[in-house]
Amino acid sequence: MNRSLADTRRWIREGTELLVHATTRLDEAAYDAPSLLPGWSRKHVVAHVAANADALANLVHWAATGTPTPMYASPEERATGIREGARQPGTRLTEWLRLSSDALEKAMDVLDENRWASRVLTAQGRTVAATEIPWLRSREVWVHAVDLGSGIDFTALPADFLAALCDDIVTKRGGAPGPEVVLRPTDMPVRWYLPGAPDEDGAAVTVMGPLSEIAAYLAGRPHGATTLGSAPVPDLSAWL
Repeated sequence: MNRSLADTRRWIREGTELLVHATTRLDEAAYDAPSLLPGWSRKHVVAHVAANADALANLVHWAATGTPTPMYASPEERATGIREGARQPGTRLTEWLRLSSDALEKAMDVLDENRWASRVLTAQGRTVAATEIPWLRSREVWVHAVDLGSGIDFTALPADFLAALCDDIVTKRGGAPGPEVVLRPTDMPVRWYLPGAPDEDGAAVTVMGPLSEIAAYLAGRPHGATTLGSAPVPDLSAWL
């Protein structure tokens, strides 16, 4: 789908509200429990999302002032921030998440059309227009709300966001080695295609399921997608 700036900013607000609400329901023991991400507790997930808001605010500052301001000083700084954040009490993490998210929103509010067109550099080394910043943030809050493992799954995510997420992941996966896959949501008239190696019969594998399950599969999260026929759902390489 063609996502707009208004779309991505709306998704940020909705996803942040969901995630913050989920954290307020966690006591300290639940906050310390494992998330759905291997090796990370729920505190690691929230520390990561809170720090991501601070980092993306650096890119907003870059767009607003023209002064190059990287998201993180180094990969080590990023990892240290998550590790140290995960040692904080849960209430402090929730407050950090809320405050950093609010600060990012306010920083984006002052960008005009010209500044939104400014070019900035992501942590992955991609040069993008500043209009990409809200999309990057909306991905963080929605997907990591699921990763928190507190009962939120991909069915709770908006359909228009899920369609945009599938577009984004398919584009990123398009050049990666892997199986040839046709993705067929059963609840909307759209198809996606991943080029790659065909199966042993020389055909692409058709992966089917509701849009929420297709998005979860593409994002490398637990899913309920199936194939057309009896073949297993192919494994995909890491997305990010």
